[in-house]
Amino acid sequence: MLYEMRTYRLKNGAVPEYLKVVGEIGITIQKKHLGNLVGYFSSEIGAINEIVHIWGFDSLDDRQARRARLAADPEWQAFLPKIRDLIVTGENKIMTPAAFSPLGGKVPE
Repeated sequence: MLYEMRTYRLKNGAVPEYLKVVGEIGITIQKKHLGNLVGYFSSEIGAINEIVHIWGFDSLDDRQARRARLAADPEWQAFLPKIRDLIVTGENKIMTPAAFSPLGGKVPE
């Protein structure tokens, strides 16, 4: 299992609007295609106006196929303009858990 961690820095004050529209519309579309939502967070201390969401995938190929299906979905394409202008920057990381992680991982060889 690998995890995709997406971090978005939003415009100042845009977190409530972003979470509202994602909660009402976007998350259902994402879950339909991406499947394993590990967590969805907003920052309180430290870097402000940040959203982090983490998705689990079986492999990079699984991730690529699921993301492609999401990108091709007309509902997702219609949804994107509702959040696009709220996002200032984005960062994406692919993470693998350590063997002792509660999410499980591989034992180093």
